[in-house]
Amino acid sequence: MHISRLFTTLLLAASLFTAGCSTLPPAGIHPVGNFSLTRYNGNWYEIARLDHSFERGLTDVSAGYSQNSDGSIRVLNRGYDVGSGRWKQAQGRALFNFDPQTASLKVSFFGPCYGGYHVVALDPDYRWALVAGNDRNYLWILARERQLPVEVRNALLQQARSLGFDTNQLIWVSHSRGQP
Repeated sequence: MHISRLFTTLLLAASLFTAGCSTLPPAGIHPVGNFSLTRYNGNWYEIARLDHSFERGLTDVSAGYSQNSDGSIRVLNRGYDVGSGRWKQAQGRALFNFDPQTASLKVSFFGPCYGGYHVVALDPDYRWALVAGNDRNYLWILARERQLPVEVRNALLQQARSLGFDTNQLIWVSHSRGQP
């Protein structure tokens, strides 16, 4: 009886850990197709995000993407921590969930657990992107420039709302410093 209960507890813990590492998009959200990693590579500025602990208090946030020799994607996130007065950065690794033409990836910064990264809207010229995580608590608006035209921003907000994201909770990221 004791071993059975221990096994059940371990199985439940493993299930919860695995569920927390989901990399698939939330129901009803579809990543863009005809995706080109070559065109997506390079530097992106974070225009807005839903709050989460690993970027809390950061301004001037950017993300750089490049292909590694093993086919994975190098992700380098940078931001200025106002509280400490210092730049912070985290390097991660991303892999495609499906085929490389579908903008659905899994990204890891801290070990074996991956999080979802799904481009759900993308400018034809790769000037801006709307990116969802593995649930509706993660959303980013990214752009090649530090600001977006108002009409683009409004269209992305409308699309995010239609996908079930609470856009009233978005943090609009200031970009007043140059990159380190």
